[in-house]
Amino acid sequence: MTRFLPRRALLVLSAAFTLSAQAAEPLKVGAPWVRPAVVGQGATGAFMQLISTGPALRLIAARSPAATRVEIHEMKMDGEVMRMRAITGLDIPAGQTVALQSGGYHLMLIKPFQPLKTGDTVPLTLIVQDAAMKRHEITVQAPVRQAAPGQTGAAKHDHDDHGHGHGDHKH
Repeated sequence: MTRFLPRRALLVLSAAFTLSAQAAEPLKVGAPWVRPAVVGQGATGAFMQLISTGPALRLIAARSPAATRVEIHEMKMDGEVMRMRAITGLDIPAGQTVALQSGGYHLMLIKPFQPLKTGDTVPLTLIVQDAAMKRHEITVQAPVRQAAPGQTGAAKHDHDDHGHGHGDHKH
């Protein structure tokens, strides 16, 4: 019996470690921030680094209590015109980082409920899905600021019309 107890304890500890490892978030979020929004502004952007800590993931949705809805967007050149459009998801390759940044992929907070002022914090919940179709929710606190962390001055605006028109922007 004395030989059985240590083996049993080892199995219990091993199971606990496995459950703990499985509970770890599959996605880390680095340097989140949100651009300020004033009264009447139809939308604003949220930016961050999405880091897959394991298998490939897909960002399939986001939400925030600060806005009516949150959409995943991309901006890309179409000839000589920069176009912004909502997309249904964003792949995050295994072990890699995908940047949500001005002029590229980003989140749009549509119809903020109140002004978002520099110094405020906006909670964002990101919903990612793995290859097994298991969904994970990661909540981050994104500070409202004029520029990305480490940048000085005002950030380059990626939308000329913050009224959330999906219009074309010439650059």
